Amino acid sequence: MDFFDVIIVGAGISGIGAARRLQEECPGKSFALLEQRAAIGGTWDLFRYPGIRSDSDMYTMGYDTKPWRNAQAISSGESIRAYLAEAATERGIDREIRYGHRLVAANWSSEEARWRLEVARADGSSTTLACRFLFMCSGYYSYDAGYTPPLPGLEAFAGKIVHPQAWPPDLDYTGKRVVVIGSGATAVTLVPALAERAAKVTMLQRSPTWVKVLPAQDGLANLLKKLLPERFAYRVIRWKNVKILRWLYTYTRRNPDKAGAQLLAAVRKALGPDYDVERHFRPSYKPWDQRVCVDTDGALFAAIRSGKAEVVTDTIERITAGGIALASGARLEADILVTATGLELSMFGGARLVVDGTPVDIGQTWSYRGLMFSGLPNLAHVFGYINASWTLRSDLVTSWVCRVLKHMDATGATRCVPRLRPQDEGMAEYQISQSFSPGYITRRLHVLPKQSAQAPWHHAQDYALDRKTLLRGELEDGVLRFDDPVRAATASAA
Repeated sequence: MDFFDVIIVGAGISGIGAARRLQEECPGKSFALLEQRAAIGGTWDLFRYPGIRSDSDMYTMGYDTKPWRNAQAISSGESIRAYLAEAATERGIDREIRYGHRLVAANWSSEEARWRLEVARADGSSTTLACRFLFMCSGYYSYDAGYTPPLPGLEAFAGKIVHPQAWPPDLDYTGKRVVVIGSGATAVTLVPALAERAAKVTMLQRSPTWVKVLPAQDGLANLLKKLLPERFAYRVIRWKNVKILRWLYTYTRRNPDKAGAQLLAAVRKALGPDYDVERHFRPSYKPWDQRVCVDTDGALFAAIRSGKAEVVTDTIERITAGGIALASGARLEADILVTATGLELSMFGGARLVVDGTPVDIGQTWSYRGLMFSGLPNLAHVFGYINASWTLRSDLVTSWVCRVLKHMDATGATRCVPRLRPQDEGMAEYQISQSFSPGYITRRLHVLPKQSAQAPWHHAQDYALDRKTLLRGELEDGVLRFDDPVRAATASAA
């Protein structure tokens, strides 16, 4: 059975970043990456629908130790995959990835102070691996299938039905009538891309989403890259964009009505005075109660102005052989239906966790700083920001994990685990859905760890605070306990 100091689950943007950071800060640690797919990339390898791109700028979504060289700040999935592959191969990380390896179960033994991992291989065989620390970089949603709500009459549709998470590479939509059901980030990206070749594309939404136009290129960033040394320019651009993102989010949350009015004013300018902006682009919730969608270079609005795309705000009465009958009495004719209706949230890729013979229900644990779980030893999990680039937090979490590993070496500890203190018993639970309420969260709240407004039992969603607490905060804070159960058991037996 192969043994490693650290096993990283996932070879996407978080997993590759974690491996790079381990090499830099814990060079003596052995590690391996388990990737259930056949290639590097995670989300960016899985999603292959037309127009797939980032909705965060790549200067903050890229790694702080690897400059983003592409002129496009908001970039295509293909460019991001190439960046990740290069980030792995230039460090030899690609040689540490075990492709086609899916974590099925992880069993912690205090007697051995290690995890034993049950792993299924793509060829149908299985294997067992062991590690001292398990680092979950597998994201937050199921790779098996996306979410499709019950749609009455769906089985009667005579055309092609596609979910963006399983986009067929050979799907020909040239000259076809396409209805995209949904109004989130995927739909906003898909509609203008499909409109380039389709006869007509309709984005059918029950209710609107906030949309903001951003340029694909950051003009100031591209200028700084010409004037300054590469790594210095990258640090300056990254710092600039972090500050702008933080200011915009704070401003919007403090002034939601004003920020909403500004977003709508930009839509009116893009679509003209005769367009019904109130009906199709004013949501019932405040900006950042759900993530604000990015329309790169105004592509969605350009497609609507051209007549190649339209937005319909209505509910589905029934799907028919030739399209969709709406509650208003209108009908949408379609050759292809795209169900851009969201994700299925899944913790740890669906793997089972067991601690000393007892199965763990993550929904009954408490989130420690948004990266560990009460009672769960030697395991960290990356969950990014809802209000900024994912990688900003994955970088911080990985640096914190490296701090923990070095602290364990220095103190002789073989186990670290967050435990509730007496004063934490009975603390009020705070649901993330109170401040962030997309469907994939509200549908699966029961699988998420509990959070409290009381530190450190929550995910702060604050990059500046995380930099302070994760990079410089005290590790032995009275909650995170370090010990050596093996040595303690030996002493007790003697």
